[in-house]
Amino acid sequence: MTKPLSELLAAAAERSVPVVCGITDEQLGLPTPCAEYDVRGLANHLFHVMVNFQALAAKKDADFSVTPDYVGHGDWRAAFEKETAALVKAWAEPGAEEGTSGAMGLPAGTVGRMALDDLTVHAWDLARATGQEYTPDPVVVAEVFRSCEELAPTGRKMGAFGEEFPLPDGGAGASDLDRLLALIGRDPGWRRP
Repeated sequence: MTKPLSELLAAAAERSVPVVCGITDEQLGLPTPCAEYDVRGLANHLFHVMVNFQALAAKKDADFSVTPDYVGHGDWRAAFEKETAALVKAWAEPGAEEGTSGAMGLPAGTVGRMALDDLTVHAWDLARATGQEYTPDPVVVAEVFRSCEELAPTGRKMGAFGEEFPLPDGGAGASDLDRLLALIGRDPGWRRP
């Protein structure tokens, strides 16, 4: 990695949190580029990642069996911002990136990069779905691309990634973000129907 994971997460959060906080109640039922989720479902999923990956940073168990409806309660936008800040702090703790983490016994750094991947890509999904501007940090995009390239074969088997989306001209001239999105099966040109 070019920077410590916590710094990358902080850079991702700086650009992703405003997208999540910019979602209006009227937009919660809209479709997203992540086909299995509408905006509400994807916001809940991303919120759940922010909460559970704090536990994984501390080498504790995480529960992904059920995703709570975070979006349906109180000031969920402020709560999302708070949990994202707590995620950054958790991965800045000494030893967070060392050893193994999670039930799959993956290297802790790999697990932490999964949170970075989700925060970056799902912010794009939510921005696209809700008509918001979103430009992730280029250093973050480069790290997420490396991470997703490494995880792609397993991610596809597990259904977390789609088949690579074919870019025009084999990707010649495509931005790094478009290449990342295509790698995990997203159409970088996706527009809300």
